[in-house]
Amino acid sequence: MGTNSFLKVLPEMVTFVRVAELGSFSAAADLLGMTPSAASRQVKRLEKEIGVQLLQRTTRQLRLTEPGAEAFARCRELVLAAQGAMEIGEQFAAGPSGLVRISAPKAFARRVLHAHILEFLRRYPEVDVQLIVADRDVDPIREGVDLVVRLTTKPPEGLVARRLMPVGHILCASPRYLSAHAAIEHPGDLAAHSCLSLGEHERDNHWRFGKKGEKEETEIIVRGRYVSNHSEVRLEGALADLGVAVVPAFVAREALAAGSLVRVLPGWEYRGNYQGHAYILHPPNRFMAPKCRALVDHLMGALSASSAGRARPRAGS
Repeated sequence: MGTNSFLKVLPEMVTFVRVAELGSFSAAADLLGMTPSAASRQVKRLEKEIGVQLLQRTTRQLRLTEPGAEAFARCRELVLAAQGAMEIGEQFAAGPSGLVRISAPKAFARRVLHAHILEFLRRYPEVDVQLIVADRDVDPIREGVDLVVRLTTKPPEGLVARRLMPVGHILCASPRYLSAHAAIEHPGDLAAHSCLSLGEHERDNHWRFGKKGEKEETEIIVRGRYVSNHSEVRLEGALADLGVAVVPAFVAREALAAGSLVRVLPGWEYRGNYQGHAYILHPPNRFMAPKCRALVDHLMGALSASSAGRARPRAGS
């Protein structure tokens, strides 16, 4: 390929990147405003210019070849750089501006992010925010989302992950339930109580506990009348006097402060299967738009400050 030959295949490179990201000619064509056949022809032209096959096409899926993966990495850098160039005007403007799309799980969005986003909007009047509440793993590249908050033990590869805060589970119950049942002074006492667990996996009713700083654990098999894989449902079950619920600490915070729930076994750490932190994820773009950088910095500062003065439980989900 000649020195300037790449100029005539720049559009083909963009199409190739979108097809590889979305795994579909049709999805890429919709995004780019063209027909699937036109997208296919552009990728074929790029393959002809480069001299290698970039994609393996089957009736069910597209897969990058080995040289295709190398080409994708380089072409994607080019596309990201072009996007950054288009945002130079914003970088030299009076301040960040435009729309930021951010997704987060329902409970975390409502009980943690919401208040900090309101403060961000007051601080940055030229920036708008679309908060997408979704209890699933949102793919920022495929779904056109700028930032994604995910509660996990291991951030996904291919995305930049910045730790926001630890997310820990605690046990809690209503004062009415506790006054009507036997005292809970040791994890073993839970065997005689109604417990609200997740129920996603077979061993979610096997609750493990330990003392802070100690490796030794105690495991209890619990049972209860209500099982749910959503933390706010378990919280409402506890508020309805149905038993002892295990929920993320941020979900129970308001109810604990109001006295409508009481923490159970505060001297013990709950060590369930859901260890983790809240991370904010975004594509690896060296030219992050100022509006996105401002929101990331704001959330990092607010959440690290708010968690610094509190104990940091280990469980999270």
